[in-house]
Amino acid sequence: MSAYQISQRPRRNRKSAAIRDMVRETQLGVEHLIYPMFLLDGQNKRVPIVSMPGVDRMSQDVMLREIEECMALGLRTFVLFPAVEESLKDKGATYGLRDDNFYVQTAAAIKKRFPESVLMSDVAMDPYSSDGHDGWVEGGQIINDKTLDILAQMAVVQAACGFDIIGPSDMMDGRVGAIREALDGAGYSQTSIMSYCAKYASAYYGPFRDALDSAPKFGDKKTYQMDPANALEAIREAELDEMEGADFIMVKPALCYLDVIQRLREQTTLPIAAYNVSGEYAMLKAAAAQGWIQYDRAMPEMLLSMRRAGASAILTYFAKEYAQMVR
Repeated sequence: MSAYQISQRPRRNRKSAAIRDMVRETQLGVEHLIYPMFLLDGQNKRVPIVSMPGVDRMSQDVMLREIEECMALGLRTFVLFPAVEESLKDKGATYGLRDDNFYVQTAAAIKKRFPESVLMSDVAMDPYSSDGHDGWVEGGQIINDKTLDILAQMAVVQAACGFDIIGPSDMMDGRVGAIREALDGAGYSQTSIMSYCAKYASAYYGPFRDALDSAPKFGDKKTYQMDPANALEAIREAELDEMEGADFIMVKPALCYLDVIQRLREQTTLPIAAYNVSGEYAMLKAAAAQGWIQYDRAMPEMLLSMRRAGASAILTYFAKEYAQMVR
């Protein structure tokens, strides 16, 4: 018999696994995950990314096998990033506009073999640009409106090969509207747009740039990616992208920007995606390798925090491992 008169005891709702499952507020399933994958030209290539243990660059044939394994685990949505040889890069990112480039050819092969899969693209100049920037460079400046024409052409090429979702990651003003107009004009009105509406100029992208060798050749990206100090600006960006025709909006990175996800969740009815970026992945992997953190508990907890903040979907390099874990 307790000496205390406690009428409300929240622990009663935690007393068994069945009750905890019944009252759980946030669900994290494989269906909420989008798996980013790095693509190489050629055949029978699988090249580990040192700064991202467990993540590889893959040629088309290897990627098809990887996607087959993922589909068997219940993963259905994938975002592809091309690692383009330096010799194919130029000022205008013209290789990204060709319908015979290995990126769009691989997407077509994936959709042919796995028509039930969902493929998301990356629309930006930096994978194909000799300057390494997301936009057209002139006199050391990123020229916004000249970039829009290139991004719109790139989006149409990607839609034509079967990408279901176009992902403009460039942060140029007006690019969602330009891409939406171009897609509709080319007959791809059913192709979705997931805008990187709040993409911050973050220190957490380092391993990703290692993966694609896409670091800017001069300066930084602070004139187009957002200041990490700003949250209200994300609401403005989201409102503009929604008006221009975005079907999803994204916050990138995720872990240091959970407050931004939550603010946007209160402002929009659009689905929100969180990008659990390469630096976040690498930190957790490094800590686990040292035995400083319990990986099989910490990884789902990290993803769950993004769902709890309001993310409808999470782009994460943990996707396959999580699918294997819950399987």
